[in-house]
Amino acid sequence: MPERRLALAASPTEAAQEAAAELRRRHDWVPVQEADTIVALGGDGFLLQTLHLMLDRRRILPVFGMNLGTVGFLMNEWSAEDLLGRIGRTKPFTVNPLRMDATTIDGQSFTSPAINEVSLLRETRETAKLEVIVNGRTVLPELVCDGILVATPAGSTAYNLSAQGPILPLDSMQLALTPISPFRPRRWRGAILPERTRISFRVLDPVKRPVSAVADQREVRDVATVDIAIDRTNPLTLLFDPEHALDDRITMEQFAF
Repeated sequence: MPERRLALAASPTEAAQEAAAELRRRHDWVPVQEADTIVALGGDGFLLQTLHLMLDRRRILPVFGMNLGTVGFLMNEWSAEDLLGRIGRTKPFTVNPLRMDATTIDGQSFTSPAINEVSLLRETRETAKLEVIVNGRTVLPELVCDGILVATPAGSTAYNLSAQGPILPLDSMQLALTPISPFRPRRWRGAILPERTRISFRVLDPVKRPVSAVADQREVRDVATVDIAIDRTNPLTLLFDPEHALDDRITMEQFAF
């Protein structure tokens, strides 16, 4: 089996930079454009940045992340020992990102991928008023709320969980549609939808009640409409230690207090 060509990416934090220096002493590394695997050092936010950079460059490689941040839900434990052996034993998981197509009130169009979630958020003290459309059918003519989000299974334990949304198993092929501080309809708490669903939002009264759309960490302000669907053309591969696999972590998160 040919030896992997590894590229190293590290967040700018002191801990990640010290870990990167240690790994550079132990292993040979190649530039990203010559690599077949990326080792990412940092937290979940840095891993998302690394994945987005690959999507932007249209060169997607498997990523083995090691946690040197805070939560590190999408990361393996940090260790400088037996790195090549660990990577050789990893369990790969494929994650299909969301694609967000947003149009602003002045007619500009933006497209952005999202690995965790797409969120619509009110920009001022005024509550947002949104029309919710599923597969071309209006399911909620008016949702009054602070916002709403669409989360992938990989992102269901992030912002979605904080907003009281459901945890989705990684292989569930479902999306979570979760309102953020909903006011009306009072009893609506969201929905679980098949992964193939196309979800759209229309901002009602967008000038008086402006709304921004955020795809992971990328924001588009003053949106008028937002369309969201799974993008199967750019699958991402995350590598996990067998005893620390993402699907097991998501399952066990349902029993965390």
